[in-house]
Amino acid sequence: MLNVFGRQHQFCDQVNRRAFLKIGGFSLGAASGIGLADILRAQAGEKASQHKAVINIFLGGGPPHQDMWDIKVDAPREIRGEFSPIDTKVPGIQIGECFPLIAGMMDKFVAIRSVVGCVDNHDGYQCLSGWARNKDVSIGGRPCIGAVASRLQGPVNPSMPPSVALAAKTQHVPWSEPGAPGFLGAAYQPFKPDGQGMADLTLNGVSLDRLQDRKSLLGGLDQLKRNVDASGMLRGMDSFTQAAFGVLTSSKLAEALDLSKEDPKLRARYGDGKPYQFQYDGAPTVNEHILIARRLVEAGVRSVTLSFGRWDSHGQNFALVRDHGSKLDQAVTALVSDLEERGMLNDVTVVVWGEFGRTPRVNPGAGRDHWPQVSCALLAGGGMRTGQVIGSTNRLGEFAKDRPVHMQEIISTIYYNLGIDPRSTTLIDPTGRPQYLIEQREPIRELV
Repeated sequence: MLNVFGRQHQFCDQVNRRAFLKIGGFSLGAASGIGLADILRAQAGEKASQHKAVINIFLGGGPPHQDMWDIKVDAPREIRGEFSPIDTKVPGIQIGECFPLIAGMMDKFVAIRSVVGCVDNHDGYQCLSGWARNKDVSIGGRPCIGAVASRLQGPVNPSMPPSVALAAKTQHVPWSEPGAPGFLGAAYQPFKPDGQGMADLTLNGVSLDRLQDRKSLLGGLDQLKRNVDASGMLRGMDSFTQAAFGVLTSSKLAEALDLSKEDPKLRARYGDGKPYQFQYDGAPTVNEHILIARRLVEAGVRSVTLSFGRWDSHGQNFALVRDHGSKLDQAVTALVSDLEERGMLNDVTVVVWGEFGRTPRVNPGAGRDHWPQVSCALLAGGGMRTGQVIGSTNRLGEFAKDRPVHMQEIISTIYYNLGIDPRSTTLIDPTGRPQYLIEQREPIRELV
């Protein structure tokens, strides 16, 4: 962790401000390298023609599909549960009663009721990469979407990381999975600010003067490396190092994470998600993280991930869905409306999903247990054809009946929306072999 305090500096917007920034896990050591510098080096001269982005909202624990977007009106009560369907803005589409705001904006959303290919494991890895955590571990594992975007597209702005993970730390650690760089290496891992937010965005005891001294030292060490580098590969590193230090001395990232700069009326539209209920060892329902995600994307981030709530409802399923669902309903509709008002919705893909679904039959504790056979997802934005439902399950919600959608198809669609063609794009792994981003490489045909 670094904390920077400095003198008054003149920024490009002609505003003098005291520079401060907290950077978590940003390495300045010559041995471990500078992550952002590596990213910038890999993308020298490459400019994004437009800024596409994704906000990936992970519902850790496994949300109950039959209590959200796939209400089973014809099933027995022990299957159907307590909730009734409500009409939406799109004729013929009904969703669960806990989501009236989404129902009123259903023309902006897509509900997928037949997600398959889930692994029975409480882990966000699959929703952030499309792969199980144990896939290709011998070469470092598969990279997440944010790491791939960082590698292939680089930063939109040198002072903003391409990928940010907002998930608050959870006792069950995989529920706050930030997304792994996999075989791409640590240079492409998502930036993860401290879960406590802007109150900790400081770099303790390191002034800008001392930071410049460290920069000079790093430059001297790099010069030594250059002197013994017969290939010349280290030459030209200075420009990328300059850009990496630009993140440390820029206020743009700090401002994007600082909700005090946001209009109070807009903050009220998103809500704060409090009080936090049913959290246990999972994530809190931090509605404000969803607003911060929009601010980060607007500032130039390509991929933002976060974990919202703890949906592992082995008991009290219906009380949990009433609590988590109403908060999610408020925050997600505020996000989609906000993006549309800012002219960003067609460029930003929003996906809301969890690691698997839950059992059709309600257990004696009024809960639902793990059910990887079928799950659900809610999507918006990204230039997709919204206002529709894709797929269906059988009468009891046990398995996909019509149009099974593999979860990798959702990942492929996200890549496609980001401007990365999943059908042809490959990355070279550490053994020198090209690897496709995903096995199910076709985006969802109904959406693109």
